[in-house]
Order: sequence, then C-alpha cells, then structure tokens
Amino acid sequence: MLSWLDANLVSILNGVAIGFLLFILAIGLSLIFGMMDVLNLAHGALFLLGAYLAWAIAGGDPSWGGFLLAIAVAALVGLASGGVLAVAVEPLRRRGHLDQALLTLGVALVAAELLALLFGRDVRGIDPPPGLDRGVVVLGDQYPVYRLALIGVGLVLAVVAHLVVERTTVGSLIRATVADRDMVSAIGVAQHRVRFAVLGLGSLMAAVAGVLGGPIYGARPGLDATVLILALVVVVIGGLGSVRGALVAALLIGQIESLGRAVLADAASFILFGALAIVLILWPQGLFARQGAR
Repeated sequence: MLSWLDANLVSILNGVAIGFLLFILAIGLSLIFGMMDVLNLAHGALFLLGAYLAWAIAGGDPSWGGFLLAIAVAALVGLASGGVLAVAVEPLRRRGHLDQALLTLGVALVAAELLALLFGRDVRGIDPPPGLDRGVVVLGDQYPVYRLALIGVGLVLAVVAHLVVERTTVGSLIRATVADRDMVSAIGVAQHRVRFAVLGLGSLMAAVAGVLGGPIYGARPGLDATVLILALVVVVIGGLGSVRGALVAALLIGQIESLGRAVLADAASFILFGALAIVLILWPQGLFARQGAR
C-alpha cells in the first residue's frame, strides 16, 4: 500500500489541485442553479474567458503584477457578464429550464467562437508567476509549487464560501429566498436583486477560476465545454446549493480525472460517469443537497 501511494503521490496531489480548481468553478454554478433556479450553461465560457484574459494581460511568462491584474480584470468582467446574463434570463424564469439552457448555451457558443477568432485556435500556454514556477520535494517527489498554492487558495475560498452562505446576513437572505420566495417578497426584499448578486458573484468566480487554471490547462478552444461538463457533474453529485457538497464532489472528480487517468487511463471516463449514474440512482438530489434547493 505504501509503495502504491509513493508511486501515485503526484497523481493524487494533482487530483487535489484540480479538485479545488473545479470547486472554485462549480460552487458558483451550484449556487446559481440550486438557489436561484437559473441554469447557466455559459459558465464554461466564463472560465475560458478568464484563461484568455490571463494570457492576453499577463502573457505566457507573467510577472506577479500582470497575474494579479489579470485576476482583477477577470473578476470585473465576470461580474459584469453575470449582470448581463441575469438581465437576459430574467424574462425566461417562468418558462422553464429548457429556455434558460438554450439561451445560455447560445451565449456560450457565440462567446467561444469570438474568443477563437480573437486569440486564434492554438493552445496558449501560461506559466505560473515568479516563485511559483518551481518545484519542491514532497515526500521524496518533486511537485510544482503553483499547484500547492492553488490547493491553499481553494481551501481559503471553501472556508469563505461556507461562512458567507451559512453565517452572514447575505447568506441568510439567499437561503430564505430558496426556502420561501413568497415570504421573502412579502417582507419587502427584491428577489431580482438577490438573483443578480448570486449570478454576478458566481460568474466572477468562474472567470477567476479561468485565470487560476491558466497555468494548468492553458487557454484553448474546447476548454469551455470540458470544464462545463466537469462542473455539472460536480453540482449533480454534490447536490444543488451545497458548499460542502460542491467541495466533496469536486475533490472526488479531481481524483478521477488525475489518479483515474494515471492508473486506468482507458476507463477514467467510464468511472466518472459511472459515479454520476450511481449517485443519481441512490441519491437523486445529490449527496449533500440543501433543503429547498430545486
């Protein structure tokens, strides 16, 4: 057992890093869909936009200033994009998820094609900023510092997201909107403002996740569809509207993506969607679905 762990330590750590990156991406999608009942299939396009912004602003070999500037710009662009999406889907809220899916999917396809025309169809590689572009020895194996830093950032964001949703007035308002929208309206709270805020923050996190994922995935056409599928799997397995569920599911999918492909390369996709099928059969609402989430 110890020899197996030693042989696969790098893959396990990669799975943790990918898992936390997926968590940063998927938590916004989980809150948007689970709490606000809005199906946003443009989430992957926002991740791709963040990756291209990292390459355009910071370059392939970014300085710290350029990398932080890319994160700030991606956050602002993501927030603005979330506001635009909120306005676009507002008239469709009472027409079901299919109309929302078609609208946001159309936005995603148009955005992906515009990005490909603007930046080309080649893979744009992005290095980590100085100091994070080296390796350190972890239990006898060399491992990239950037991925360890990404794990730390993911942990911090997981704690912050949990505290915001569970311990703050804003989180209470969001949970109340899920549990009883009519009562929230009756006490004078404008629900559309809550929806706009959640969509904006969720889109912001997706774009920032794209910048953070740039040194791992680069920026390339098709990346938006790949990460969107993984984020949707995370949301379904973890349960809508659950921070804990998104974290557990993201770490699980990260291990399947990394360790599964290293050990059982030909069966990794079957394991991924097999896990999804098992959860849907045994726990149709997800492992940690929040009560009231749709």
